[in-house]
Parts: sequence; C-alpha cells; structure tokens
Amino acid sequence: MPRLAIRTIDFKLAFRLMTELKRRGLRFILLEYDAVLPEQDMIWFGNDIEVATYRDEGKPIAASSVSVKAAVDNAVRLQRGITQVHQLCFGVDPGPRPGIAWLADGVVLGVAQFERIENIAAQIIGISSALEFKRMVIRIGDGAPLSRDQIINDCLTHQLEVEIVNEAKTSRGLLRHNHVISAIRIALLSGEHVWEFREIQPTIGEIREIQRQSRKRSNGRKTISSDVAYAVACGELTLEEAIQN
Repeated sequence: MPRLAIRTIDFKLAFRLMTELKRRGLRFILLEYDAVLPEQDMIWFGNDIEVATYRDEGKPIAASSVSVKAAVDNAVRLQRGITQVHQLCFGVDPGPRPGIAWLADGVVLGVAQFERIENIAAQIIGISSALEFKRMVIRIGDGAPLSRDQIINDCLTHQLEVEIVNEAKTSRGLLRHNHVISAIRIALLSGEHVWEFREIQPTIGEIREIQRQSRKRSNGRKTISSDVAYAVACGELTLEEAIQN
C-alpha cells in the first residue's frame, strides 16, 4: 500500500492536513516541499502550484484550506486501490489563451494552455474519452466575459455540464497570465450551474482587440473590419477564418 506524505511550503495547509490525517488515524510523513519522494508510488499532498510543478512525481493531490477533507478522501481511495473516478473535473481559465486542467477526484491528471478559445469543448471531450468516470463537470472562471461566454456556449452545444466559478481568489499569489495554475484552482471550486446559452454582446473595446489580434496573427498583413470582428466575437467565425476571407 502506498504511503502518504505532506509536501508543501504552506504551513497552514500542512497543519490542517496533519490535523485531518491524525483525526482519521492515517499514518503519514512530512517532507520538504522540494524533497525527493522516498518511493515512486507515494501519495502526497501539496498546494495547487506545487502539484502542477511536480505533477509527474508520485501521485499528487492538490489541497487548499477549504478542500482538506476532500483531498484526504481522495488519498484514501488511491491508497486502497479504488481506481474508478467518481468525478472528472475540468477547470478552464478563460481568455484569448485559455488554460485548462483536468482532475480526477481532486488528483491533477494534466494541464494545457491553448492559443485560441475555439473548440475548447472538443479538446475536453477528446481528453475525457480516454478516461472512465461517473460524472464530468466543466468549471469555467467568471473572468474575461467575452471568451468565457463563447466557451460556455461551446460546452453547452456539446451537452456538457457547466458551472461558472468566482475567480476572485484563483489568481492570488500568481504571476500574471499563469492560466494553467488558475485553471487548477478553478477546477477545485464548486460553482453555479449554467443551464442557458449566453447572449454575447461584445463591447467596442473587445471588437478593437479582435482587430488588433487579426493584425498580430497575420503579421500586419490584414486588419479585419469591425463587422467581421463582431462575427468573430459572437463565435460565428474563427479568427483564422476571418483573416483568410
């Protein structure tokens, strides 16, 4: 049976994990946040940044101050060899270059960052098709309204279960544009269920930003019109299609 370890620089998180593990009578060891794992199959707890940094080492479980009990539940399942995934969760940090993370019962399986927002739902379906699970939920941060609403509509079109998550605390302590870590944090937070398609109403500033992106993407060769940029904003065209037309 694989051993449990706490490997985090976050003292408060370590204390809460120790308290919960002791309460359940579970044995564990404490390691420095960057220590080499004593065993390759060790199940270890860390914060979201540490788990993303060392995700290829052992079996990492992301934990936060509000998810300690769930994290320990997931560790017990892993330790006992219960491999069936109850909940597969995708976190999406929206924006022109969205980050996504996918977690199986709180265990980070992978992360990715994309250069565009189109076909995020297809990417998620492709990733999930290789896994077995009882439930899948897509949690999308509430920032970047234009990108957010396009991604929501894309997911709803593919009949995916969607929640919108308050991003207020997901970027705390991060370098700017660290979308992958934000995506992990979003995946760990419950959100408000989204049932209806979003009406997309791009602002003048957002339309101008799409025009700027068209110049950048075409190396200055073309700036699409405001009408075409509006169609891109509403998801009727991809930016590549708009540039080529």
